[in-house]
Parts: sequence; structure tokens; C-alpha cells
Amino acid sequence: MIIIPARLASTRFPQKVLADIGGLPMVIRTAKRVESIDRVVVACDDEKILDICARFGVEARLTSTTHNSGTDRINECAQLLDIGDDEIVINVQADEPFIETEALTLLIERLNVLKNQNAPFIMASCYSAINPEAANDPNLVKVITDIEHNAIYFSRSPIPFNRSGEASYFGHIGIYGFTKKSLHDFCALNEAPLENIEKLEQLRAIYSGKKISMVNIASSGFGIDTVEDLERAKKIFGF
Repeated sequence: MIIIPARLASTRFPQKVLADIGGLPMVIRTAKRVESIDRVVVACDDEKILDICARFGVEARLTSTTHNSGTDRINECAQLLDIGDDEIVINVQADEPFIETEALTLLIERLNVLKNQNAPFIMASCYSAINPEAANDPNLVKVITDIEHNAIYFSRSPIPFNRSGEASYFGHIGIYGFTKKSLHDFCALNEAPLENIEKLEQLRAIYSGKKISMVNIASSGFGIDTVEDLERAKKIFGF
């Protein structure tokens, strides 16, 4: 199951999830992009989004307006839906209308392997190689992993520090996979100091000693954070 958290308010880009992309609101284009992979449900915080989803035939659930994160929102939605604790739940951000479906397929494959092996994990996510210039962009989250492809740390700073001149950099791709139970377990964790410093909620899991399994993929997609991002994406993807 794919759940897309959609919050109407956005500081840098007002009502971003409803921005037009080729005649479709952004949240709808994201949902249509991934609907071939699995069942898609939009977890929204406003009747306006709920009505738009209904108009375009996209399943949606209304959730609380008080959630601190999209992960908390999809957790509420997952509890509302009739799914089992072992069901895989993929969090796809509403501002990822150009996400590669291959990334989701690989993420689901990794989650199924972890489940079959009874491996200890709380979530899985994706990353891809980036150049040094991108590594210096604080809006692009970087990640380093261990030999078993588990995340060691995420940061807005370039990591690792390139003292040897031979560092490779990897950017985090903000899609997350859970089971329904591990999603609930993650949301039950206490907030961590690192999470508040970097403003990255996945650091909550690492701080608590939980495993985040990472899948290395090739990716050219990107999320939409600003109006400028949207205009650039439209040119790149032909909208």
C-alpha cells in the first residue's frame, strides 16, 4: 500500500500540493504516477484536498490537522484502513510527482526480503549518488551507510567530511517503507535531539538504535519545495 501525506498549508509554497502540473493538481499527479505499483491512498488534512481526490477518482482519508509530520499522518491513515500489521506501507511525499516507479519497486522488494528474513528494521528508504556541488546544498539531505546498507547518519551537511579528497556522496530520496506495525512503532518513539537539530525525523530512529535499511538506486527525480523548483521540473519533464 502507498499512502501519500498531503498537508494544505505550506510556508515556502502556499497550497503546494494543489499546484497545477499539466492540468492535474500536484497531489493527483503524484498519485497517478504510482498507482500502477499498489493501492494508493491520500492522507490529507483538509476537505478541499479530499474533494479534489474524489473528483479525480483517488482514494483519500481525512486525518488530523495537528500532526507534526507526514509520517504521523500516514500512521493515522494506516490505522483507519483495514490492513494487517505485516502489510507494507510506503510513504510517498505529495510533492514527488516525478518519482521513478522503479524506486518504489526496489524498495518494496527490499522490504519483502527483510520481512522474510525476520531482519530487525524499523523502516527502509532510498539513496543515490550525487556530485560534490549537490552535497553542499543544505536542502538536499545526505546519508552514509554501513556495510549492510543500513543508514549510519543523515545530515544537511556534506557527509563524510572529505579530508582525503576521495569521498563519494549520496543523497537521500525521501520515500520510506514500513510495515504497518513498524510505522506505528516509529511514531511511538520519543523525539530525539538530533532530529530537532537537523530537522530530519528519520534521525529519531537512529538515535533510538533502530535499523533503517537503505536501497541504492539511480534517480533523476526531485521533490518540489518552491515555485522555482516546480517551474524547473516542468521544463525538464515537458509540462
